[in-house]
Amino acid sequence: MDSIRIEGGRPLYGAIHVGGAKNAALKLMCAALLTDQPLVLERVPRLADIRTLEVLLAQHGVDIKVEDAANPQGQRLILQAGEITSTTAPYDLVRRMRASVLVLGPLVARCGTADVSLPGGCAIGARPVNLHIEGLRALGAEIDIEGGYIRARAPKGLTGAIVRFPFVSVGATENLLMAATLAKGETVLENAAREPEIGDLAHCLVKMGAEIEGIGTDRLRILGKPSLGGAAHKVMADRIEGGTYALAAAIAGGKVELIDLPAEHLGAMIDALRRAGVTVEANGTGTIVRRENNRISGVDVITEPYPGFPTDLQAQFMTLMTIAEGAAMVTETIFENRFMHVPELARMGANITVHHASALVRGVPKLKGAPVMATDLRASVSLVLAGLAAEGETVVSRVYHLDRGYERVEEKLSACGARIERIAA
Repeated sequence: MDSIRIEGGRPLYGAIHVGGAKNAALKLMCAALLTDQPLVLERVPRLADIRTLEVLLAQHGVDIKVEDAANPQGQRLILQAGEITSTTAPYDLVRRMRASVLVLGPLVARCGTADVSLPGGCAIGARPVNLHIEGLRALGAEIDIEGGYIRARAPKGLTGAIVRFPFVSVGATENLLMAATLAKGETVLENAAREPEIGDLAHCLVKMGAEIEGIGTDRLRILGKPSLGGAAHKVMADRIEGGTYALAAAIAGGKVELIDLPAEHLGAMIDALRRAGVTVEANGTGTIVRRENNRISGVDVITEPYPGFPTDLQAQFMTLMTIAEGAAMVTETIFENRFMHVPELARMGANITVHHASALVRGVPKLKGAPVMATDLRASVSLVLAGLAAEGETVVSRVYHLDRGYERVEEKLSACGARIERIAA
């Protein structure tokens, strides 16, 4: 397995072009199952998770053409599900990536049947799919869990209903939103998740002919259509990738321009950065992040559904807090196992005490380079960030986790002055 080696202590100066959002692209690709017409997606990142979903969609019968494969701004995918040849999403594919469960809603809505393996993905908590199942049942699907599979049947099609989620769920909102576009009548999703990636999906569905009201709010109203058509859509910029590089600039010091990153999608994190002593400014093309000649101040954060502080930036922000003056409390409310990076940061000299869902981080003057091991996607990049600030050499192993969600991370950071390289296995 590949590893990444970082020689720390060098500030970052330059520009990083933020790519298309993985968390948007995956859902948009699943939307191709809703129509027999071509769906053209621009600015799709080249990532392991994208390739995994391509394989899954292909076995459902989706024809996928890749264009502009070498374009640094992202590739173009042309997806056409002219005929669904299989409504089974097998365990061997779904276990690799949790987002695969998002074929469930489109398949049962279009075909009246779907057999989808219970999902896998990063080991950061149970992340149950009960809200997906209960929501589809409310739309008239008969669902059983048998042999590790979700077996959904709606031979007469789905019917619109009012679905109120007992708590905010991004995945369930997305699955129900897609399914409702082909349901008979009106569906209302209450207490829906408001992440920008859901808005991106909704705007694409509208281009395909869906009728959706309340985009960007916690109440979505969908008037189902007999069929949807093709469309062309550009994937939104990846706020998590952009936020990660903003934190890289903060932890290493220097000045980095994040091109194409809309600051409004990162309000809670930008507020925390500013309280920590980092300068964040929007310009005509993106966002500039600067920290020069000052130490970081400790700032408490609590992860929450959007527009709160993103759980997908918690590990990276905790890494920043390890070199802060004073102490910071980081509380994780979304996933129960998302502190697995803490022992690895401790190997680099971090002072972190975990108690249940909170971590007390007492800042140290400097981290020390060490061999560390990635445990999940966001933990892996947090260790790369720690290496940027550490004294000496850090080697991060098991970076296949990193490759699931970050494209050319070593190239982007080295272009800004970091000493970082990938070591092939």
